[in-house]
Amino acid sequence: MYHLAQLNVAKLTAPLDDPCMADFVDALGPTNDLADGWQGFVWRLQTDEGDATSIRAFDDPLLLVNMSVWESVEALGDYISRSGHLDVMRRRREWVSYMPEAHLCLWWIPAGSIPTVDEAKERLEHLRAHGPTPHSFTFKKRFAAAADAVEEDDRWLCPA
Repeated sequence: MYHLAQLNVAKLTAPLDDPCMADFVDALGPTNDLADGWQGFVWRLQTDEGDATSIRAFDDPLLLVNMSVWESVEALGDYISRSGHLDVMRRRREWVSYMPEAHLCLWWIPAGSIPTVDEAKERLEHLRAHGPTPHSFTFKKRFAAAADAVEEDDRWLCPA
């Protein structure tokens, strides 16, 4: 059995302590609480403070990471489209700069495992370099969990 891991990165328009980011910061707790209780939610990256805003996965201090694990693509999609998360997403341009490269990737992991930040970064870089493959994909171009069951690094080279 597999679960869906997701990484998304966001380039903030200002540091989190800037007054223009107050509504974003205020929305973090309730949005995370909503995810934690959502049907199909498994895990999310967080520190003892309850969010991942202090985790620096990249050199740029304005680049935030968000990682989570879900039972399925459908569970994550349902959370994104049917929860209060959508209200926050509608305002994202107030707080987040446009990123021309891929900033979200999905991949399958064995149920019960937790992805690392380094693994997630590698999956994002793979998506940016090769486009959607069973190794790292998007909502628009998905792959079944069984497609990534083979562990070889070159699995994405094989035709589907």
